[in-house]
Amino acid sequence: MIGKNKIKVGFIGIGNMGWPMAMNLFKAGYDLTVFDLDKARSESFSVECGARSAASLAELGVMDFVITMLPDGHVVREVLMKTEGGAFINNAKPGCVVIDMSSAEPTGTQALARDLTEKKVTLMDAPVSGGVPRAKLGTLAIMIGADDESVLAAARPLLEAMGGQLFETGGVGAGHATKALNNLVAATSFVATSEAMLAAKRFGLDLNNFVDVVNVSTGHNFMTDKVMKDHVIDEQWATGFAMGLLVKDVGIANELIDAVNMDAPLSRLVNKRWQQALDQKEFSADNTEAYQVWDALQPE
Repeated sequence: MIGKNKIKVGFIGIGNMGWPMAMNLFKAGYDLTVFDLDKARSESFSVECGARSAASLAELGVMDFVITMLPDGHVVREVLMKTEGGAFINNAKPGCVVIDMSSAEPTGTQALARDLTEKKVTLMDAPVSGGVPRAKLGTLAIMIGADDESVLAAARPLLEAMGGQLFETGGVGAGHATKALNNLVAATSFVATSEAMLAAKRFGLDLNNFVDVVNVSTGHNFMTDKVMKDHVIDEQWATGFAMGLLVKDVGIANELIDAVNMDAPLSRLVNKRWQQALDQKEFSADNTEAYQVWDALQPE
């Protein structure tokens, strides 16, 4: 077996999630090179941990694995295929494996996989759930979409360095589909819980008490358990997950629903509700700040 220090890994996207994920790969002993369109960001990472910072995407062409952690699938395609005149794809060695850990539209992922295959580069998708806290701990839930079992087996140790729960969801694109649909469920839960809490407040109920009751009753959900007390009632608004990213994922899920020719009226309403909140907030606002918007929109 090749030692980890001999496996060359490129990591593109040193953002809030990418930074700790890349750090865990470096700590695990991989020969890591990082790249970010914000050169200062990747250079700061390099100074902090000692990994190399690539000045150009062309330098990632010699990597065995390249991991992308970027805002969406359009950016992933742009960076891999077009940025710097196609520097990465024009220099990628045959057999290189790209692991897209971003949130992306599943059919777009499948199309990108076909395009990369023409260059003898393999794509697998492995989006994550768990946010910045679990990224730092290396305990993310990772949803894997891969067509080649041997490629998945080779990539698994890298994923295990970043995640505590790995789920094989199907072929390429299946990971991204699973991630989007999971976040649709989470977004729906937040809307329903928020509206119940707003009604409780207007009726005069104590919200902390209300959440305690829900948490031992049939309404119990992730939002009442992990989010509502600290981030909404105590007004921290700091889960670390941007509202714009959640709205993007809800949109991806609705596109998937349309693609499979399904009628899902609740999903459309949830999409509309979140878009309403984002219209009043910045992309980077914490997703829990949607509660503020919906509260303000209530009649006096």
